[in-house]
Amino acid sequence: MADMFAPLVAQLKANPKTIVFTEGNDPRILEAAAKLLAEGVLKVVMVGNEAECKAAAAAGNFDISAAEIIDPENYAGFDEMVSTMVELRKGKQTAEECTALLKKSNYFGTMLVKMGKADCLLGGATYSTADTIRPALQLVKTKKGAHLVSSCFILDRDCGEEGLKRIAMGDCAVNIDYTDTVDKATGEVKIPAAAKLAEVAVETAKTAKLFGIDPKVAVLSFSTKGSGKGGTVALSHDAVIKAQEMDPELAVDGELQFDAAVAPEVAQVKCKGSKVAGQANTFIFPCIEAGNIGYKIAQRLGGYAAYGPILQGLNAPINDLSRGCNADEVYKMSLITACQS
Repeated sequence: MADMFAPLVAQLKANPKTIVFTEGNDPRILEAAAKLLAEGVLKVVMVGNEAECKAAAAAGNFDISAAEIIDPENYAGFDEMVSTMVELRKGKQTAEECTALLKKSNYFGTMLVKMGKADCLLGGATYSTADTIRPALQLVKTKKGAHLVSSCFILDRDCGEEGLKRIAMGDCAVNIDYTDTVDKATGEVKIPAAAKLAEVAVETAKTAKLFGIDPKVAVLSFSTKGSGKGGTVALSHDAVIKAQEMDPELAVDGELQFDAAVAPEVAQVKCKGSKVAGQANTFIFPCIEAGNIGYKIAQRLGGYAAYGPILQGLNAPINDLSRGCNADEVYKMSLITACQS
């Protein structure tokens, strides 16, 4: 087990949490759940048909006897769940529509978290990212003060410079880009694009701390301190100002090119005196293209193991798996998700 997971296991054994898996009959989920249960790390709720879950577990020789299996089709609290969802949706969906949605494991599992049956949820082994995030936005919703859901990846490796062995990158999976939210009636800017990117920076720094990273946040661009113009340069520059307003204690700087962010010799030339440049370990990208490409380059060419996407900004921890995930990735993302609660 990588060093970054040992503290998470210890934390969860000392303070047990309950996790919901929305795809209870998937062999990868079953294998990970069996390991979590055998180690006494988490309490587990599986959503699915009980007979199918048990048959799939038996076929893989996975012991899930300590798990709770809940089938939406015969759940005793289903009517209460429907009523709660109707209230949460505030007229946007009828009782019939809510009933149909709650028959689906992604909505049903999310409502279990909303109603306090579980602390967190992990899904997406067979669902798309959108099908994991949509129920979360509709039912769990964003936490107070948050204007968007974002994500980050934690990247970890055993080699290289000490300060770069474990880093955070955001947002690489959720927000395509950042634009002003404008009042349609008045044309007034309600939420500036820079405030949204700043929110990603602040939330990613919080996530980084969960994994022992003392965040030094670089808001990236193709420009360093005004050396370039156009594109997302102004966005990254303004986001730093907003992030400092949101969290005055946060070590954040930008806009920075990646070399200025990580190489002390470059930082000395391009932005001497910065408390972040040359020693950054938390990287904020101005759009999803840069973020997604960036973390994958680090993973494939830089020798990092990448964990995520870890969702940020929700009222409860809900995370998404890649449909190409394996059981080990499910296990590790389960630890990450539970430690967010």
